[in-house]
Amino acid sequence: MNQVVQIQGVEAYQAPRFQVYQHRQIDKIEALSQLPEHLRFEMRVVASVFPFRVNNFVIDELIDWDKVPNDPVFQLTFPQRGMLDDESYDLMAALLKTHPTADQILALAQTIRTKLNPHPAGQMDKNVPELDGETVNGMQHKYKETVLFFPSQGQYCHAYCTFCFRWAQFVGKATRFNNHDADELHRYLKEHTEVTDLLMTGGDPMVMRTVKVRGYLEELKKPEYDHIRTIRIGTKSLTFWPHRYVTDPDAEDLLELITELVDAGKHVSFMAHINHIQELRSPITREAIKRIRATGAQIRTQAPLLNHINTDPDMWSEMWKLQTQLGMIPYYMFIERDTGAKRYFELPLYKTWEIFRDAYQQVSGVSRTVRGPSMSAGPGKVEVSGVTEIMGEKVFALRFIQARNPDWVQRPFFAKFDEKATWLDGLKPAFGEEKFFWEDEYNAM
Repeated sequence: MNQVVQIQGVEAYQAPRFQVYQHRQIDKIEALSQLPEHLRFEMRVVASVFPFRVNNFVIDELIDWDKVPNDPVFQLTFPQRGMLDDESYDLMAALLKTHPTADQILALAQTIRTKLNPHPAGQMDKNVPELDGETVNGMQHKYKETVLFFPSQGQYCHAYCTFCFRWAQFVGKATRFNNHDADELHRYLKEHTEVTDLLMTGGDPMVMRTVKVRGYLEELKKPEYDHIRTIRIGTKSLTFWPHRYVTDPDAEDLLELITELVDAGKHVSFMAHINHIQELRSPITREAIKRIRATGAQIRTQAPLLNHINTDPDMWSEMWKLQTQLGMIPYYMFIERDTGAKRYFELPLYKTWEIFRDAYQQVSGVSRTVRGPSMSAGPGKVEVSGVTEIMGEKVFALRFIQARNPDWVQRPFFAKFDEKATWLDGLKPAFGEEKFFWEDEYNAM
């Protein structure tokens, strides 16, 4: 049911009905009818390999259709030809022209997907915890103090991002991380008192109804979970469906749950993925931000640097300034991960550092809470701290912001400068060293 709310006491807002389109419904999206047929066909080809899902709020409120296909939010949500290499694209395009069955499309898509490193950074084998001697599905415990939990009901999103490093979560059930057993989560946390932070992730946990969210989180108010000091919620909902906090039927219940957790002494932080300042232009998003902050929770913002979407340092600086003004905390600029459509979105490491530097220079200290550019690689989060010259050798200065071994954190190390390198595994040690200081220990893990 549509509802009317007062935003900032002035503007009446009519909430739309939530409507979603998926890959087989691309031709039903009226806004795309203005595009040439070859562009629509390219989208169908790419969407046969990568997950596609978009809702009416993104279509109607966030995309500037006069700028399509170059509009940043369009690039962020609609499949692009460059996301597939030529060979893979041609194979799928040829198949689609034969009017294939769904099984034929799936078989080819799965073959293509296996070449795209669907589970980076060892997340299928290095990060999976055990409870009572058995593997716990739907959880990751990469860093000592932080557990990631993937609630089964939250393993999709209001709309899918084209760059998403968890794209494999949405294309098949066989290797999907998910867990619907709240009791198992609680038992694991109770036994591991070294854990201080729980990160609810996905997908997007905020697609769940509040009754489901409460089932996972309410238990943590009890004294036996006092070691859990921070509850993080990774979400794109603040910009892709802000009605979740304003007009959805259980919006007030959700805000009440967050208030209860804060009152119980938990630090609750919404890890808001915001890729472009254009996502912040809707009044309903501003209202959602206000309501979340009123619970006592914080909102931290993060996003990867993406070719074709957000390479302008001036945009980043203005976005960080606006986020700070709205009461959010700029937190991370990530580097596009080594999976999926990275070929379309990645940039050379030296370029990521230059963009970060140029944006960082334009903000005051209150916005310099942001860190990066950071690679979430197998051994940990590696920051590109700079490009410099030492003893006549041009190098990347690197450091761990977070690591599998806490002793590695903040320890600087250096790599030979390589203008083509886009990820950690493309770098070689500087100064004649055979390997980085952490390699032997990491390989033995």
